[in-house]
Amino acid sequence: MAKLVVCNIMSLDGFYADENGNPLVLEMDEAFDAYNLERLRAAEALLLGADSYRMFMGFWPAQASNPEASTVNQEFGGIYGRIGVNVISDSLTADEVAPYAEQTTVIGRDEAEARVKELKQQLSGDLVTFGSHIMWNALLRAGLVDELHLIAGPAALGTGTPVFTGPTGRLALAGTRRLAGSDNVLLRYEARTA
Repeated sequence: MAKLVVCNIMSLDGFYADENGNPLVLEMDEAFDAYNLERLRAAEALLLGADSYRMFMGFWPAQASNPEASTVNQEFGGIYGRIGVNVISDSLTADEVAPYAEQTTVIGRDEAEARVKELKQQLSGDLVTFGSHIMWNALLRAGLVDELHLIAGPAALGTGTPVFTGPTGRLALAGTRRLAGSDNVLLRYEARTA
């Protein structure tokens, strides 16, 4: 059975993006990329919201053959170009999915919880989410998220898009580590359903 593992970056004061919704104001350095590559290597499939799907699929697959990209980003791009991607969305169009139709499954919001339960039963490797904070917050409240991997960056934004959109239920700290050569710190939590 798969675990649903959510990976996200946040500021020290709990924001995932600035007031304009831009997460790139946070320090996404080489150590951040290397950690996310670890998670991607462990993934059997991805679970994304529509906005994250558009952003990631519009960027990552092309990095596989980009001679200017780091080796980490080239590998990241190669995996993104072939891994199964499940997208929870009522707005994603067929044209947006077309370049990656063979590897993309679109799941309507009304069936999200049931389909995520099915995916967790069917898969043996991790089901990983990057970004997609609205989607994973709903799944966390529904008791479907198994682990949160939050990377706290060395900044306080003061305002912006909060990481959490409501009560989280019980979270148990499972580990911490400073990412090598970085001021980012990984906070790993297990979500408790009881």
